[in-house]
Amino acid sequence: MLTRLLPFLSLSLSLHAAEPAFVPLFPKDGVPAGWSVRHWADVSKPAEGAPSWSVKDGTLTSSGDRGCWFISEKEFSDFELTYEFKLGPRGNSGLALRAPASGDPAFDGMEMQMADFRYNPKALPSELTGGIYRAIAPTEQLYKPTEWNKIHLTLKGSHLTVILNGKTIQDTDLATHSEAVLRHDGKPAPAVKDRPRKGRIGFQNLSRDGGQVEIRNAQIKAAD
Repeated sequence: MLTRLLPFLSLSLSLHAAEPAFVPLFPKDGVPAGWSVRHWADVSKPAEGAPSWSVKDGTLTSSGDRGCWFISEKEFSDFELTYEFKLGPRGNSGLALRAPASGDPAFDGMEMQMADFRYNPKALPSELTGGIYRAIAPTEQLYKPTEWNKIHLTLKGSHLTVILNGKTIQDTDLATHSEAVLRHDGKPAPAVKDRPRKGRIGFQNLSRDGGQVEIRNAQIKAAD
């Protein structure tokens, strides 16, 4: 009987071994390899001024001039991503999702917003933490000012789930979102349903008054 079961056990073990595992995004201190600093409104261009990103004691921090993305060279389609972030009183950041190699990740890919209320007191719900920028508002606002906030995000096909500080704030089928979205210049952006299903990830710094974003314990589990 055991002899007959061995092929099936071997297959089961092989399938289990092939499952992806979480790996750290920023495993070493210093300037991370495989990432680049790009313009905040068009990642095909270099950032203006002298912004920089580096890891110290396991925490990724932006410094220097505001207005940039820290973008991965690798592209992802289906993945889980977990990390913690912290912002200052006028902090404004974001997580780029499936962003193309050119254009604005917020409109040509997707941006999950990370922003302190005080950065823009007139912000719409979709422009606050956990929102898909200007497109999909979170179900509630659970951001903790000046504290560490934990994100667990899953993208699988057109399905997006975001858990903020232990509670689900996004659980939606992106293919159903045809709402009109306007860029910063007032021109229309593609509806969320029409945006790429594969692209780069990244973190943004648009903070004011020294409120740069800090990222720690960032891990990704990717299907590709």
